Amino acid sequence: MIAAVFYVSNGANVVKELPFPAIVFGVIAFVFLSALALVTYSFRDVANRHAEKAEAYKRKFGGQAPHHR
Repeated sequence: MIAAVFYVSNGANVVKELPFPAIVFGVIAFVFLSALALVTYSFRDVANRHAEKAEAYKRKFGGQAPHHR
C-alpha cells in the first residue's frame, strides 16, 4: 500500500502507446463491418430462389406449418 501511494505521489504516469494511429482502428472497423454487410446483402434473395419447392410443399401439406413429432 505504501509503495502504491509513493508511486502515485511521485506523479509517475504509465502511458501505453497504441500500435498504430487511432484513425486506423476506425478504418479497420469500417472495412470489417462493410465486409459483414456485403455477406448479409448476398443472402437477400435466397427465399425466392426456391419458390417452386415452397409451392410444392404448400400443395402437399395444405399450406400448414410442419409440426414436430
